[in-house]
Amino acid sequence: MPKSKPAKASHREHELLEVLRRYGGSARNAEIARSLEVSEETVRRLAKQLEREGRVERMHGGTLLVGAEPGFYQRIAQNAEGKARIAALIAEEIQDGMCLFLDVGSTTSFVAEALRSRRRLLVVTNSIRTADLLANHNDNRVFLTGGELGGEERGTYGPMAEQAIRGYAFDVAILSANGLTERTGFTVFNPAEASVARTAAARARRCIVGVDHEKFGRQTPVATVSAEDVDLMVTDRPPPEAIARALALAEVVTLIAKKKD
Repeated sequence: MPKSKPAKASHREHELLEVLRRYGGSARNAEIARSLEVSEETVRRLAKQLEREGRVERMHGGTLLVGAEPGFYQRIAQNAEGKARIAALIAEEIQDGMCLFLDVGSTTSFVAEALRSRRRLLVVTNSIRTADLLANHNDNRVFLTGGELGGEERGTYGPMAEQAIRGYAFDVAILSANGLTERTGFTVFNPAEASVARTAAARARRCIVGVDHEKFGRQTPVATVSAEDVDLMVTDRPPPEAIARALALAEVVTLIAKKKD
């Protein structure tokens, strides 16, 4: 009789993995619970066991298949308060009239909102969301790159996007990342996104990467802009010692967007 319980749990774990695959690799626990017709507490318990097995990664309110990319709007909701603080600190580095590149990352979307207080910016972006936030506002000029439109984040990628980026000399390129480790540096899920980031960094006088603490220690499949090409990383918590040491060796300045007292 006692052996039946592990078998039942294993079956439920398999069902949870199948739900995640149907959702494209990630889902909120409430969505998983509805699909499995179980409680969210049961989902959390199953996810905890699968995380110990190295098959999923638990996030705030959701579960992610290891190696899968969470949806854009799910990423926007994760640690929103920390990302807003990062964005406000990055905005302090930007002066009226600058020429900027902003990528499609969720943290960068917060930066775009923070930059609405600046004036006369020339903004180049491959993000429709960012273009919409900053165009026709405070005398800004906004240029959306061409290329193939793809992904939930509504970004443009590919040779046409990169060719457009090469036509500018940016004061600052503002980028994001999905992971950061001391060995592999900044990483993302999408090779096309990485290529756009490297192209923009090469055309910028200064490169700033906004990364919240949830990316520390996470390695995603594709190396993006090299740490040696990054001037400033802005985050919401001090990075682990090994990552801090690697960034210092690459001469990356780290600023911490602390909570206000």
